[in-house]
Amino acid sequence: MHRRNFLASLPCLLGAAGEEPSKPLFDGRSLAGWTIVEGPESSYYVDDGAIVGSPAAEYPAWLRSSGRYENFELEFEYFLKGWMDGGVYFSAPEHGPRSRCGVKVSLFHQQDAEMMTNSPGAIFPVVAPRRVNVKSKGEWNTMRIRLDWPKLEVWSNGEATHSLDVESNAELRYRLRSGHIGFDTLSYAMRFRNIGIRELPAKTKWESLYSSKADLAKWTVTESAPQFPARFEALGNVLRGDGLGILTTKEKFRDFALQLYVRGSAHHNGGVLFRSLGHRDRYEIQLHDVEEAHYPTGSLYSFARAKYPRIVPEEWFLYQMWVKDRSVTIRINGETVLEFDKLDRLDAGSIELQAHQAGRWIEYKEIQIRRL
Repeated sequence: MHRRNFLASLPCLLGAAGEEPSKPLFDGRSLAGWTIVEGPESSYYVDDGAIVGSPAAEYPAWLRSSGRYENFELEFEYFLKGWMDGGVYFSAPEHGPRSRCGVKVSLFHQQDAEMMTNSPGAIFPVVAPRRVNVKSKGEWNTMRIRLDWPKLEVWSNGEATHSLDVESNAELRYRLRSGHIGFDTLSYAMRFRNIGIRELPAKTKWESLYSSKADLAKWTVTESAPQFPARFEALGNVLRGDGLGILTTKEKFRDFALQLYVRGSAHHNGGVLFRSLGHRDRYEIQLHDVEEAHYPTGSLYSFARAKYPRIVPEEWFLYQMWVKDRSVTIRINGETVLEFDKLDRLDAGSIELQAHQAGRWIEYKEIQIRRL
């Protein structure tokens, strides 16, 4: 089925009156609108109206959409012949493990009799599919994914394989609510074509705390050591901290979700502080990439040590944080490293970024918050 016929035959993506119409994500001729990530330029190419994975597309290489999507209906075809292994991603991050920060649906050739969390069509490696009906003898398969948070539905070759409430799953409920669409082929010659998407209304409203220099107006330096003054610099879409001191939001927050990307020099030392009223009346989540430190990255300083998340110096990682009443949960690169439910400071306070050691810089970008 060629692109023009496919688009004409997508009543499920055309939408009811008032809904956004579907649009192609792949033009059938080029990789315009897509980016090869963590792999060479030869990892993915276009041939005969399809995106093809090459032998160079070894893990962790993947193909990522330029756009980000929250709620949507996605439909595409994929070709299998013999042993092939890959996946389709959604809510995938800018940085960090895409199958832990976002969601992966496994694309695999095997006809499993027993449904497992790595079976074809599984929400990998969390939820097994209801059934496997994959075609792998040189045939095209269809897949349709509908995410309208918290409901997630998946169809394989026209049959329902998933229908679940994401919020009710202890692992999936923490995944990114918005992110990239993506594919990987793990170096197999898997093909994808007729990729179309219909966006559904968004349900979450994030406030940007930092995305550009203009957002510095939302912050103020509240502490700075005379000998090593705090320096918080706007470098385009990146906020860089060094020296000794505190950068504080002018607005106060009590219960919230916070997400951002962080990277630092080797053995960096800093923190994300919350419910801060100043003068050490606050909580601190440590940012410290030393595995055997007393309080490594993700720890609630002075209260609870986190499970060390293996931070790589100078590489971006996804930091997610939920604060609700007496509880705080921290996830680093899609892994829960801290859960603590004995907070006793319950008043709204500022969010703060701490620079704690001169010469050991930390950078932040895409700092977003939403009230809970």
